[in-house]
Amino acid sequence: MSVSTRASALTAAAATPFWIDTAEEPERLPALSGRCDADLLVVGGGYTGLWTAILAKEEDPSARVVLLESGSVGHAASGRNGGFCSPSLTHGLANGLERWPDEIDQLVRIGAENLQEIEAAVGRYGIDADFTLSGKVAFARTAWEAAGLQAAAAASTAHGEPAHYIPAAEVANWTTSDAYIGGMHSPNYALINPYKLVLGLRRVCLELGVQIFEGSPVDALDARGRGAVIARTAGGEVHAHKVALATNAFQPLLRRLSLRTIPVYDYAIVTEPLTDADLAAIGWTGDYGLTDAGNQFHYYRKTADNRILWGGYDAIYHYGSARGEELTQRQETFDKLAAQFHETYPQLAHVTFTHQWGGIVDSSTRFCLTAGVAKRGRVAYALGFTGLGVSATHFAGRVMLDLLAGRRTERTELAMIKRPSIPFPPEPVRYIGVQLTRWSMAREDATGKRNLWLRLMDALGLGFDS
Repeated sequence: MSVSTRASALTAAAATPFWIDTAEEPERLPALSGRCDADLLVVGGGYTGLWTAILAKEEDPSARVVLLESGSVGHAASGRNGGFCSPSLTHGLANGLERWPDEIDQLVRIGAENLQEIEAAVGRYGIDADFTLSGKVAFARTAWEAAGLQAAAAASTAHGEPAHYIPAAEVANWTTSDAYIGGMHSPNYALINPYKLVLGLRRVCLELGVQIFEGSPVDALDARGRGAVIARTAGGEVHAHKVALATNAFQPLLRRLSLRTIPVYDYAIVTEPLTDADLAAIGWTGDYGLTDAGNQFHYYRKTADNRILWGGYDAIYHYGSARGEELTQRQETFDKLAAQFHETYPQLAHVTFTHQWGGIVDSSTRFCLTAGVAKRGRVAYALGFTGLGVSATHFAGRVMLDLLAGRRTERTELAMIKRPSIPFPPEPVRYIGVQLTRWSMAREDATGKRNLWLRLMDALGLGFDS
């Protein structure tokens, strides 16, 4: 497909997240004004913050829980992601097995239980989030990716996470594309409408008595002395006994977290609604989500109105950990995604795209969450989900509440919680390292071989194996 054809396919694409654009927006909540007292303050109104607030009210309905959100609830990563809800807490089995082999079976079990808890909460509270336990299929484009998926299916099943390998002759049973030569089906995987989940959790918070203030970025935390922790905004301050930080990819309020994650921009496009004939042409009759198996991978799934969301591949880091809404639009990446979509499914060469957008991923050096406490145990944090946080944020909320209460639980005794992630280096080493890693991972996709740089990262435990 020519550059001009790709561009024409995106001509009418709105520069806004599909999920948010097609939702019924609730009335904006007021900003904090004056002083407010709380037993628990939650900073951040994405999944992590919303789940933490709900879980806190479920534990103690009388607790005074306040949530401060800098913009509007769920308008960052929680409202912009692909809606893949994984049972894994470790960004996939391979990453967890490499880092915590002695605990991997326990981690798999806890992850499965966590996904079940999310499904139960969605049902209990009547949250209309299009939650469906539909499974996921990962496809291989090369012989080495196929061999990797075959080994992954066996390892996954052996560790309690059922999966099966799809040989080349059976790929067409799942989708029709000459690009794929093998696959792996993971049945215990859910899909959701991510922003509808946000709105449902927001509603539940308000019904349970959580005070939510939007448009209230926290400028500073004052935790001097042994009294209340004071969170200051432009319009007021919250005096709280305990604080849960759920700011993820945004500028952290604790200095110790400044290098724990980096903001990486991920992008997606969505097609116009497809006809039954279009879907039949690509042999995608099920509701399962799809990915491909490279380091630079795509994720794609259907929407409720038979569009296809197609995202991933590029992961863009800007020097100095730059953040900004203007960075969520990158035409070069949108054009690339559109070309790759049409190359994968030439049957859909006539299909155009209606939305294009990006969002920030809070990437950590171990590719999954890290959590801990600060300020004499009065402030907890969880971050670093690295693009696989839709379900892990619920687990993170439980972990933060355990840590703040001083409870010794199965969750807090996990090595992934007790040991923090390795921080990223300062600039310019950070930028050079990220770019060298991206280049090296692209080379591995092309050759099937990990170069010296990736082997060094493996030896250092820096997480570039996914």
